[in-house]
Amino acid sequence: MDNVSQQKKRSLWIDVWARFKKNRLAMVGLFIIIVLYLIAIFADVLAPYPYDKMNLSNLYAPPGTPGHPLGTDEYGRDLLSRLIYGTRISLTVGLVVVAMSSAIGVTLGAIAGYYGGWVDSIIMRIVDFLYAFPFFILAITIVAILGPSLYNAMLALALVNWVGYARMVRGQFLALKQREFVEAARAVGASGFRIMFVHLLPNALGPVIVQMSLGVAGAILSASGLSFLGLGADLRSAEWGAMLNAGKDYLRSAPHLATYPGLAIMITVLAFNFVGDGLRDALDPRLKQ
Repeated sequence: MDNVSQQKKRSLWIDVWARFKKNRLAMVGLFIIIVLYLIAIFADVLAPYPYDKMNLSNLYAPPGTPGHPLGTDEYGRDLLSRLIYGTRISLTVGLVVVAMSSAIGVTLGAIAGYYGGWVDSIIMRIVDFLYAFPFFILAITIVAILGPSLYNAMLALALVNWVGYARMVRGQFLALKQREFVEAARAVGASGFRIMFVHLLPNALGPVIVQMSLGVAGAILSASGLSFLGLGADLRSAEWGAMLNAGKDYLRSAPHLATYPGLAIMITVLAFNFVGDGLRDALDPRLKQ
């Protein structure tokens, strides 16, 4: 039976990949994400200069300057190098925030959906309370309390973004926990923990995977916004939002300082959104031909 089940799962994911490949925008987004991760991994090799190397004799160099294809900033630092290193920071932020928020949300949502009763009521009232506030405003408040830093920004975003995962997983568990395979697991004496995370959660992973792919885009955008407001990464760092914050004062004299970080954020967010939309369509059984 285990071999049959494994073959069915492999067949399911092969079918999902086949449908995903038919979505051209999703494939474009996947290609961009792969390129971005390669840039992040090999940033030390690809960047022509250290991201913090200053050259005070070559400030505000325009794009196309020899040795600086994207120009330099207000401290003479190479903009291309800073964008390359910023890829590593922004992708790390997206992954860390999604990992933390999904771990919290999936766990609490699974507990609420499986046990129900007063446990479900307490968890969902917390979710309802957090949903009553705009997430970004709540993140700003948390960072303001903890103190401005990239680490606190990631923690704040994780603490406000877990509610979506919790509500989603709870709904999936409520629909699945009365199914026959769950009753069979209870009959053989499986513990609640095993039923939740071995039998139920794998059957609820589709929407979670889609939410995580879209969540990376949202986390990158939100972290950039916090850095732009001076509540995230230090202005000396190569994080894209911090670069935007530093470049906003030079929109007339050196617009490239804000243009390129803004384009980097836009392209990255679009790529993850394309992949998320493609995964949603590929995992939706109603779209199966």
